Amino acid sequence: MRLKDFLHYTTIIPVMAVLYYFSGLTGSGVLYDVIAGLLLTGSVLSAVHHAEVVAHKVGEPFGTIILALCITIIEVALIISLMVAGGDQAITLARDTVFAAVMLILNGILGICILVGGVKYYEQFFARTSATTYLVSIVSILVLTLVLPSFTSSVNGPFYNEAQLTFVSIACLVIYGVFLMVQTVRHRNYFIIPEEHPEELYIPSFTKTLISFVFLVICLGIVVLMAKSLSTTIENMVQSMGAPKSLVGVIIAAVVLLPEGVAAIRAARNNQIQSSLNLALGSALASIGLTIPAVSVVCIMYDIPLVLGLDKKDIILLSLSVFIVMLSLSRGKTNILYGTVLLVNLAAYIFTVIVP
Repeated sequence: MRLKDFLHYTTIIPVMAVLYYFSGLTGSGVLYDVIAGLLLTGSVLSAVHHAEVVAHKVGEPFGTIILALCITIIEVALIISLMVAGGDQAITLARDTVFAAVMLILNGILGICILVGGVKYYEQFFARTSATTYLVSIVSILVLTLVLPSFTSSVNGPFYNEAQLTFVSIACLVIYGVFLMVQTVRHRNYFIIPEEHPEELYIPSFTKTLISFVFLVICLGIVVLMAKSLSTTIENMVQSMGAPKSLVGVIIAAVVLLPEGVAAIRAARNNQIQSSLNLALGSALASIGLTIPAVSVVCIMYDIPLVLGLDKKDIILLSLSVFIVMLSLSRGKTNILYGTVLLVNLAAYIFTVIVP
């Protein structure tokens, strides 16, 4: 590695963001928050670059798994820190953020990827077995974590009692653990489409990969810290709009998912729709399969009430999104209509958050 390899925006901006965050200037005024937002955006783009370097080295599906797990760790850290600080006022934050993440991934990221790929290539092909494996796991965990709590009767309201929360958390971890074994060991071929020109693939050196991994962690970490420091500004902005507080969860989820979203869209533009699916659906699965158990442990330890169940409107929107995704991915090929319908679903979700 030469010195000029470090003098790149993907290494300079994260360092600047770290220094700016620890300077304490964030939250000091509109100008300072705008600068923080720009550094946050730059850190997101830097994270995408470093994630792609790591992915090229370890290969699929491990590259997408690494990025999905990093994003999930960030999401968990952000939700837990805001919930512990917010107390009873933040009892719906985990539900709102996880639900928003799932809706943004299934409708937004997946919809844009399919639309971008369809516009450029007309049709893109992927392994149907991978989509089925993802969706079986996602649907099961979604129902257990976000739908069933609204219909249980041990506790009044959309809550689980401690025993139910423990059982559902273990169920999520079992499903996600077995899925990872299927994805990486027993049926790894489900998630890979062979490259047409493998000799042209770029394989970075071990040193460059290690440096990129370190900067990936730094980028993702500073994205969380910046998002947390800007959370008060975001809440004030939402209140000034007169929008419901649940919109805060949508904004937080959008910020956290930016690195993965950009990476997935870039893969679709390069005619690698299988990588896009691995990123998008893998993120959705990790988001609910790992976030809910982690948040549940903290809520049980600190005796924080945790609202998980969705209301009827959100259950309908979630069911619609899952159903359309299942139909869109049932044939092993995509076109622009699927992407368009998913993006309309996303618009309907965001609109009904602002105008319930």
